[in-house]
Amino acid sequence: MVGYVFYLDRFNGNLRGLLEKLDYLEELGVTYVHLMPCLKPRPGDSDGGYSVMDYRQINPALGTMGDLETVAAALRQRGMSLCVDLVLNHTAKEHDWAQRARAGVAPYTDYYWMFTDRREPDAFETTLVEIFPAHAPGNFTWYEDAGRWVWTTFNEHQWDLNWTNPQVMIEIIDVMLFLANRGVGVVRLDAVAFMWKRLGTRCQNEPEVHQILHALRAASRIAAPALIHKEEAIVSPQDLIPYLGSGIHTGKEGNLAYHNSLMVQFWSALATRSTKLMTHVLASHFPKNFVNATWATYLRCHDDIGWAITDEDAGALGISGPAHRNFLAEFYTGSFPGSFARGDLFQSNPLTGDKRNSGSLASLAGLESALEAGDDRAEATAIQRILMGHALIASFGGVPLIYMGDELGLLNDLSYLEDDHHKHDSRWMHRPKFDWVKAERRAAPGTIEAQLFGGIRHILTRRKAMPGFHADAPTELLQTETDGIFAFRRTGPIQPVVALFNFTENWLAVPRSWAAAVGVRDFVDHLSQGHVDTPNDVIALPPYARVWLT
Repeated sequence: MVGYVFYLDRFNGNLRGLLEKLDYLEELGVTYVHLMPCLKPRPGDSDGGYSVMDYRQINPALGTMGDLETVAAALRQRGMSLCVDLVLNHTAKEHDWAQRARAGVAPYTDYYWMFTDRREPDAFETTLVEIFPAHAPGNFTWYEDAGRWVWTTFNEHQWDLNWTNPQVMIEIIDVMLFLANRGVGVVRLDAVAFMWKRLGTRCQNEPEVHQILHALRAASRIAAPALIHKEEAIVSPQDLIPYLGSGIHTGKEGNLAYHNSLMVQFWSALATRSTKLMTHVLASHFPKNFVNATWATYLRCHDDIGWAITDEDAGALGISGPAHRNFLAEFYTGSFPGSFARGDLFQSNPLTGDKRNSGSLASLAGLESALEAGDDRAEATAIQRILMGHALIASFGGVPLIYMGDELGLLNDLSYLEDDHHKHDSRWMHRPKFDWVKAERRAAPGTIEAQLFGGIRHILTRRKAMPGFHADAPTELLQTETDGIFAFRRTGPIQPVVALFNFTENWLAVPRSWAAAVGVRDFVDHLSQGHVDTPNDVIALPPYARVWLT
């Protein structure tokens, strides 16, 4: 499977417009289509569509539920699965449930977390973190007409659902099966980490969250067994594993989860030219494979990059965690001396030191700065970084997700600063409108678009031809003798694969004897389909090389 992730309005207008572009997706090799939030949002600022006021209707600007069913059927005819977001932690304050709760109508007052005074909110606040401190400080909002404080983790207009109420579970199961019956094949369960509230905790990743997700999965296995659950939990490594099932939930919780750590470590290794931390983190915290579940691997998405690198992991390599996280945040704004990146900060919090980054894949990887400077060599290098990253997510294990425009090298879009609904949120920098003029250049030899589109399509084609990359094949991290090279082995029963990646702009090498010791017998790169020379008994890797050996 190969995923493609996009906003409908920014891709080609609406659901009907999508039907006109399925040939493009099929040409790239896509078999999994994730429509970014398309259910009916609140008017105005809707947190990019994640403030939903009606789970059973499509955003009118994008079409109707009938249009969604038409798209689902057209995708199915092409062997493509449809993924739609289902927000579990909250609804828009305009949702019918919230409107009734605001008016004091039972039983809807128990659908949300509502308080008549600040005693409980203040008690919770002592351990809660602020998600959007810059424009949505605190976790509770006062509503004068309701005479209540309401739990609003993310934004004032997003009311947290009360999952201690069984009726909420029943309502969401009903919605989930409704979407399955419209042709949705994958539900991306949004903001799942926040669903359960417990005094004295951060109210994230509590054990009951996994009981709820297990129950939701059980319901769909009974009534809609083809439905896949993808859980959006952008959390630390130790908290992430349970979302793919562990303990009593093994094989019975999420089928897909975002490999946030792989993404973070990719960018960290690019900036430092060192793969030591990447190998340490991915080898120390993650199992080699899962039961009835796998990763969704990615380089960029609609969201910011939070530098989820713990002090403990950094310290294990003699690095200061706060200093390294600060370095990465500054590097990916382009302000750090020698940085190739162009991006911006998102939700910088001076009290905690937390800094996150926005930016498109191409701009963060150096393409924007290269074009600004008219530097052909830097442009070629940036293209190789992008292709190396896609070879990584294609081979590491799971379903690689391509974010809209990355296959063409779309750059940061600063027009969001002119939109009153978006200008406070730098994430819109990497949510550009799709450029169909650039897309036409994908067939013009030598263009950036042709190099990227053709290169990524080749990676995906070669991946599909290699049974050793089946998601059931364990991913085993390998220690190389050369810092800057990242390596792993896929150890399935058919055609085991050793993958090598050079994260630097320099030539690096690993001994032929090392490759033989980890099982390489065939010195042919199955990605480029060329013979791998080993002069002086070493495998020489050019800048940003990616090699698949069997």
